[in-house]
Amino acid sequence: MTVTGYLADFSLPELFQLLEQGNKTGLLTICTLNDKAHADRHNHHIWFSQGQILAAGNSLDQQGLMRLIAKRGWMGDRAVSRLAQTCQIHSPLGLCLKNQGVLTAEQLKLLFYTQVMRQVCALFALPDGWFQFDPKAPQPVSEMTGLRATATDVTLAGLRALKDWTALDEKLPDPSSALVSVVEGKPGLRLNPNEWQVWEFTNGTMALKDIAQHLNLPVAKAQQIAFRLIVTGLAEEMPMVIAPPPSAFDLAHHDLLEPQAIPGNPAMPDGAAPVSHSFLQNLVGFLKGKV
Repeated sequence: MTVTGYLADFSLPELFQLLEQGNKTGLLTICTLNDKAHADRHNHHIWFSQGQILAAGNSLDQQGLMRLIAKRGWMGDRAVSRLAQTCQIHSPLGLCLKNQGVLTAEQLKLLFYTQVMRQVCALFALPDGWFQFDPKAPQPVSEMTGLRATATDVTLAGLRALKDWTALDEKLPDPSSALVSVVEGKPGLRLNPNEWQVWEFTNGTMALKDIAQHLNLPVAKAQQIAFRLIVTGLAEEMPMVIAPPPSAFDLAHHDLLEPQAIPGNPAMPDGAAPVSHSFLQNLVGFLKGKV
């Protein structure tokens, strides 16, 4: 089923997380919306296979990778086109050219970085856009280098390089919230030093603003790091639980709630741990609701 929506409601990092966790295959198209800075709309296409990104481009003419090769001066357009006709039907163009000795492994990596990492990472700064995911779209073998990257790796790279977070401000976790790990043990991802530092506090016991102060980081920086941990499936945001102020009833019955250590009292044997005051407060509140 084709899925559509707007980036203002569902951000690109969240969308990537959904596609990777669902092992989705298909074509994600992002259309920029008209605004004062950009009079024209532009389409961006990202091809997925089982949650991994295969290729990207701004057109569907199947000529993007050939243009990149020609732009690098490695081959002319016509030469690439002729060689492409000799490739097997379902073989990625980049891998086919490498097998023919035309391109090296390092050249393929550079093409993939330019085509996917650079183009896709720039999309994280879009203030809004309309997106559509078509699971029935065919794989674009003429646009494929044969390399692929997980959506998580692309998301991390894009968010680390992002300088203007205005488009994602409303998606950032609240400074008064805590983080809770959702993975067992340490993450398998290659986190940078600041991300590791924040990760150490994913136990739900400290608010982000306090983590930022402890690590000597700006609060906004801690929020951005926490967002990266969340959209890469490593942590979840959790509101901090703050004990409510004591009620008038609690204060009036404070003396009755204090446990009395009476020697020889069978209800409070010597050495027994006293009942906590918070527990008794909750018990009184529960009984009040039953009256």
